[in-house]
Formats: sequence, structure tokens, C-alpha cells
Amino acid sequence: MTRSTLAAIAALLLTGTAIAHDGAKGALHIDHPVIRATPAGAPVSGGYMIIRNEGAQADRLLGGSAEFAGRVEVHEMAMDGDVMRMREIEGGIEIPAGGQVTLRPGGLHVMFMQLGEPMVEGTLWPATLTFEQGGDVAVTFTVEDMKTIGELLGKGAGHGGQMTSQ
Repeated sequence: MTRSTLAAIAALLLTGTAIAHDGAKGALHIDHPVIRATPAGAPVSGGYMIIRNEGAQADRLLGGSAEFAGRVEVHEMAMDGDVMRMREIEGGIEIPAGGQVTLRPGGLHVMFMQLGEPMVEGTLWPATLTFEQGGDVAVTFTVEDMKTIGELLGKGAGHGGQMTSQ
């Protein structure tokens, strides 16, 4: 096999792994849930995904919980003058009716805080995302490197993530 054929097969396998751990409940669908791999001793890591709302009513991602993290919060990266800052989003992230929001590096994301151990590439971690209307949604996150996360979800939003209506 050629190098490009092997690379294509590897990419399909990685994509298949992420798809296999998507979550859904009612009108809410979570696609490509991934956590950024961390070095030993890192206290936090970002969680990224696409959240689709196929319902007729908007919903809000409020936060979540995970046994491997002391806290799970909804954050955004945003410019404050000339400085990029991360902050918790009070009231969560709106997921529009019939639309979707992409949480990716450089924009909207879930912050797993007070990690109990390193996030090692290729491992799977169950978590619960909490929505205002949809309640708790069980999701299994795959730990990936930033390159793979960029390939799955786009390179970065720069500001505020990506929200679209369908």
C-alpha cells in the first residue's frame, strides 16, 4: 500500500471512532465529541463537538459533569482589546431550533476542570452534558490531539464558535 492509502485508511478509522461515540437525546444530537489530549499534571482540558438541535424550540447547553473532572463548565475564547481571554459563559450556549453550534478550539468549548488524570490520546471518557430543555445527555468523548480535532471540527473559530440554522 502507498503512504497516501494508509493515511486515508487511518483518517477513516479515526473518524469512525469519533462517530461511534456520538450522543443523542430527543431533538439534541452530539457529533464528534472530543477532548484535547493533555500532558501529565495538566489540571484542565477542552471538550469540543457539534451540537445539533432538530427540535422546534431553542435549547441551551448549561454545563455538565464527568467522573474524571471536578467541574465541567461552558467557556468561550474572546478578544478583550488585544488579548485573547477565556471565560465561563453565564447562562450557557444557545442551540437554535433547527440549527447547530460547533464547539471548537479558539471559540466556544466545554472546559473539563480539576482533572483526575491525564487525557491520553485514544482513550474514551463518559460525561454528561446538561441542557436547559433537553436535560442530561450521556456522551462518550474520545481524547484526540489538536491536529485531529482540527480535522474533525475545523481549525478554530477565532471568536465565539460557529452557529448555523438549517
